Amino acid sequence: MSKHRVAVLKVVSRELSVTAAAAAYGISRQQFTRLFRRYRDGGLDALEPRSRRPLTNPRDTPDAVRDRVVALRRELTAHGLDAGPVTIAWHLEREGLPAPSTSTIRRILHAAGLIVPEPHKRPRSSWIRFEAAAPNEVWQSDFTHWRLADGSGVEICSWLDDHSRYLLGCTVFRRVSGDDVVATFTAAGDEHGWPAATLTDNGTVYTTRLVGGRNSLEHLLAYLGIRQKNGNPGHPQTQGKIERFHQTLKRWLARQPRAQTLTALQAQLDAFREVYNEQRPHRAIGRRTPGEAYRAIPKDRPSGPAGRGHFRLRYDTTDSKGAMTLRRAGRLHHLKVGQAHARTRVLAIVDEHEVTVVALDTGELLSSHLIEPDKGYWRNTRRDPGRWPGSRATD
Repeated sequence: MSKHRVAVLKVVSRELSVTAAAAAYGISRQQFTRLFRRYRDGGLDALEPRSRRPLTNPRDTPDAVRDRVVALRRELTAHGLDAGPVTIAWHLEREGLPAPSTSTIRRILHAAGLIVPEPHKRPRSSWIRFEAAAPNEVWQSDFTHWRLADGSGVEICSWLDDHSRYLLGCTVFRRVSGDDVVATFTAAGDEHGWPAATLTDNGTVYTTRLVGGRNSLEHLLAYLGIRQKNGNPGHPQTQGKIERFHQTLKRWLARQPRAQTLTALQAQLDAFREVYNEQRPHRAIGRRTPGEAYRAIPKDRPSGPAGRGHFRLRYDTTDSKGAMTLRRAGRLHHLKVGQAHARTRVLAIVDEHEVTVVALDTGELLSSHLIEPDKGYWRNTRRDPGRWPGSRATD
């Protein structure tokens, strides 16, 4: 029994006077007055000590914000997007609502049964991050597997800016080939400018350095003055950003209706690219969207002069005599690659001064041709011109 109860009962039973009870139990007469008032209104139970916590707290999270936190968690999760406290706080700020701290948001989600603590998860402070200092300093690329509604497999090739996580391109193919990698890379370069370097794994669509020779991408990068970097075999963490991106992409795709065709899946990828780049904050870049980070500072560029010039690519197959044709400024020109390369699939890199022809299957550099607008035949400058049959050498 509390001393307040004992003191009041002593006075009520006339065992002690108010003055004596106050002295005996260390209670002032003013407090005795309040205790008698509480006793009269609520009986002995009203004499128990009361919490000093204020009835209202100006820093308490408003109910509207709590409800929106829970709603955002459910909405983002339903769409396959990140729905952690940092992301939810970003959306609250965009909606003009006061955003609580991330720890408060986490407590709200936990109270609503929408989050499960993971005490054994590796702390972020132990991670070692490597990040390019500027947009277009490094582009990462890889491809991942997905299935259409009929169960058939497809592959999605992506290019990601290392500095900003900006999604430069995301394209689906039945199976990614070296030609597809070149096509997606050049499409990204035409739209966003050329990077100073690329970073990929050692798949043969990206490099043939482990088996010898060069593929078409390697020839194109060398021509543009772009440094090519490849991760160590068996160490995918080097390309961690693109690997993590594909996890985000697949989580989003899993929440969408399963695409029936390549065209339908490509439409989903295009929609995701807009959401990922412009509507989704990223923790690693200060809660900005990749689009904001990509446009925030000047872009890097290739070190070589070719990367700043205009060029185009031409895929072709040489004829039975190892020759091909090229139309320029409305005129058809003939290029002799070589009889030994008859019926060969080739990639021609055409700039303002020269045509470089590369074998697509082997990556071998086959021929180079100076652009001479007034001539119909452009010879291979990698071979000696030789002499016409019947001609005689002169001193």
